[in-house]
Amino acid sequence: MSMPSPTPERRQPNVLLLVTDDQGAWALGSKMPELRTPTLDRLQREGTTLERFFCASPVCSPARASLTTGRMPSAHGVHDWIRPEALARAGTPERPVDPDFLERAVGADSIAQMLSRDGYRCGMVGKWHIGSSDVPAPGFDYWWAHQLGGGPYFGAPTWKHDEVSGRPTVPAEPTTEPEYLTDAITRQSLDFLDRLDAEDPGRPFFLQVNWTAPHDPWFDGNHPEDLLALYDDTDFPSVPAPEPHPWFTAEAFSRAVADRRGALAGYCAAISGVDRSISALLEDLERRGLLQDTIVVFTADNGFSCGHHGIWGKGNGTFPLNFWEPSITVPFIVRWPDRIAAAAVDERPASAVDLFATIAELTGATPLEDPLRAGRSLAPRLLRSAPETSEASPETAGAVDAPEDAVVIHDEYGANRMLRTERWKLVLRREGPTELYDLQEDPGEERDLSTAPAHAAVLDELSGALEDWFARHSTPALSGWDSPVDGSGQSVPVG
Repeated sequence: MSMPSPTPERRQPNVLLLVTDDQGAWALGSKMPELRTPTLDRLQREGTTLERFFCASPVCSPARASLTTGRMPSAHGVHDWIRPEALARAGTPERPVDPDFLERAVGADSIAQMLSRDGYRCGMVGKWHIGSSDVPAPGFDYWWAHQLGGGPYFGAPTWKHDEVSGRPTVPAEPTTEPEYLTDAITRQSLDFLDRLDAEDPGRPFFLQVNWTAPHDPWFDGNHPEDLLALYDDTDFPSVPAPEPHPWFTAEAFSRAVADRRGALAGYCAAISGVDRSISALLEDLERRGLLQDTIVVFTADNGFSCGHHGIWGKGNGTFPLNFWEPSITVPFIVRWPDRIAAAAVDERPASAVDLFATIAELTGATPLEDPLRAGRSLAPRLLRSAPETSEASPETAGAVDAPEDAVVIHDEYGANRMLRTERWKLVLRREGPTELYDLQEDPGEERDLSTAPAHAAVLDELSGALEDWFARHSTPALSGWDSPVDGSGQSVPVG
């Protein structure tokens, strides 16, 4: 049913949410001179970059669920990347499949549900990976989805698309996409805008574009030659190549270790393909006269290391699972002309669970009440009329070095949890080593101080703060602390 257009007194901004897969915060042209991303460079010139933006979990599915709900994994129940067999609708009597992972999180609102209630037309194109993608997730009018969480860039598994409705066929039919996947995602994103223009002109939109790039594979013709050619003349001197870390589980990335330059060329080519895709979207919005009234948000699901810290991979690139900075920091750029400052850099920490509340405040939409939502709005930091410092957050209480306006970052991956203040990082595991780093003295996280008597009081206070915080932002039925998650994938919803 068509929703009414906004009244002249309240013009709702459009929202274009751009999400990459496995892009570390280091993989921006502003930090990596070799990277060719003129459109992302433009977004940084025309918007605000949050230099220290942290995912909620260092692996895709839980990180994406937290982005869309504002809840931590132990409040939505997605704790690991979801395995292919858990994404199919068909099961067996002995092993039935329940693909609707987020439905277990009763009461969890989502960005799309919130904005659709407020009159927005909502579309999702690309990788979903929070449950089965054969039908649209709640709140979305338009849906063109990858079947799984990754795979080849040519011949990618998608759902057959109904050209009339803009949705998967009913019943859903699997198919493969012959075009380079990044370009196909561009094509379908433009199709959403075409349909909006034809069917609902003037109605505000929320479009979430989810690329699989720059997730591997990087070799064997998975990326067009023109993108790879951008990196023919570099051996990527800005990317560190230390000795492998003892925890590194190298099997999945043995080829990248053996051919570092080839892997980095594929990784960067994939990002350049996304950059080209974003350029097409911005040009189309400008042609339609919509770009000025569109909030553009660029981020990634989780961080990634391409040799950083002696590993290739993310949180599950090691055993035990890790929360090192390259695994948990992601890019975050916001552009909204005349409302959000251009060419601004904000170095205060922020979390992916803040995105939900931020979009709610920027658009004026009303979220459902949710006591388990963990984030706070970043709008006071982003809007040009906002004061220089944000208000104090109750979430900072208990951190030994946190002033009243500091931000404490939390992360989790199964039975592994992290607390990070400006100075300290603590990692607690149900089974496995505890880690404590003084980030002020040891930004490379090379010296674990968890067993040092001189830091026993810090360890004790941070441990209590971490446990207290998760007690307020989790539920026993969905908690990962007692789960068997080990980084090899999740097959059934928790609980």
